[in-house]
Amino acid sequence: MPSTPASTAPGTTPDRAVGEREAAPTGPRRLVPGLLLCAAAVGVSLLVTQLVPVMSALLAAILLGVVLATTVPLPAATAPGLKFAAKRLLRLGVVLLGVQLLLSDIAGLGVGMIGTVVAVVVIGIFGTLLIGRMLGVAPGQRLLIACGFSICGAAAVAAADGVVDAEEEDVVTAIALVVIFGTLMIPAVPLLATLIGLPTEQAGLWAGGSIHEVAQVVAVGGTLGGSALGAAVVVKLARVLMLAPVLAVLGWHQRRTTVVPEGAKHPPLVPLFVLGFLAMVALRSTGVLGESVVEAAQIGQTVLLSAAMFALGCSVRLAAMKKVGLRPFVLAAISTVIVALTALTGVLLAA
Repeated sequence: MPSTPASTAPGTTPDRAVGEREAAPTGPRRLVPGLLLCAAAVGVSLLVTQLVPVMSALLAAILLGVVLATTVPLPAATAPGLKFAAKRLLRLGVVLLGVQLLLSDIAGLGVGMIGTVVAVVVIGIFGTLLIGRMLGVAPGQRLLIACGFSICGAAAVAAADGVVDAEEEDVVTAIALVVIFGTLMIPAVPLLATLIGLPTEQAGLWAGGSIHEVAQVVAVGGTLGGSALGAAVVVKLARVLMLAPVLAVLGWHQRRTTVVPEGAKHPPLVPLFVLGFLAMVALRSTGVLGESVVEAAQIGQTVLLSAAMFALGCSVRLAAMKKVGLRPFVLAAISTVIVALTALTGVLLAA
């Protein structure tokens, strides 16, 4: 009768021992492979922003995720960590986004420009949704495009996805359109401002009210020079503040329209991360946060959102994106025009 191998515990078969050794990690340990991959991607994305300043780390990260997922089979062990980054880290990043905002700076814009910011977001979203419906763009995709183009680019797209849980291909398509049309706005706004004869500060206000990404706004403000950069950034951050009420409305709509199984809970009326975002805005506006804390929070926000963008990119399959067609591109172009004209009208009326 063969003896039991010394490496196998009494009462345990060799096959069972091997199965236990090869069992996938449980609990927080299962997140480690995916989060390590995200950390490496964030490092590469931050390096890209140093080499190409007009590209934000968020955009670089999602492009890196798409390329990696398309060219290299990702190990199954990375899936839990990537899913965690795409959902949880995204929401934490949105919370820290509130640290960038000072209510006193936004109030200093005056009633006219604050009204312009509200008009840009409201008209931009509803106009984009209406045109998107006429073009036959899928509801989830037109909503993401509307939020991204009207509020704050990639962060708004991802935050809206955190509420409505859209298809990954729709998310990445919307962010890709933000990259394309926001980049086109970088030379277009200074050129058109010169042709129209806008003073430097008004040109900066227009840039902040019309361009999609914060990094793109900074690039245009720096090009315009003078007081344009400060004006552009404050208006853009005022648009970022509109993220909270828009997400609250989306959460309310989801609660009304989502059918939940008997005994299950409805989605929250206002998502918790939206309340966290508002809390960070309020905390920053009290002045109790030192400059070093604000800078650390801004770095943390960039890291978290970049990790989330990379994870979203890794979930995309280009074969599915090829089915998108030209309609979202047409909608993105029209949305850009709607937002830009609304912002320009507001700037001229507020002058």
